Amino acid sequence: MLGNPVLPSDSVLETGTEDIREAMLALLAEPGGRSFANVTRRVRYAQDVQALWYLRGDVLAALATLHGEATARHKVQRLTAMFQGLLPVSLNSRPSPLVS
Repeated sequence: MLGNPVLPSDSVLETGTEDIREAMLALLAEPGGRSFANVTRRVRYAQDVQALWYLRGDVLAALATLHGEATARHKVQRLTAMFQGLLPVSLNSRPSPLVS
């Protein structure tokens, strides 16, 4: 009630983390994605949901190379939504005045 959000249970956190990991790996498995083996490896072996959160930028860069920036941003926005409720409040995305 006083601004202390309820943390997700371990099973919810683990399931959510693995769902995000699989979604990221699926995006990187698209045609041409094999050239980003380093990013794929980092996603595959990320320790927790926070590590995956920070890898979104690397995934975005790889996808932008493959599909262009607009398409890459759209795909990463869908990934970002998957993090809802799994991250500490301090790591949540804030709306940007630069994105319409």
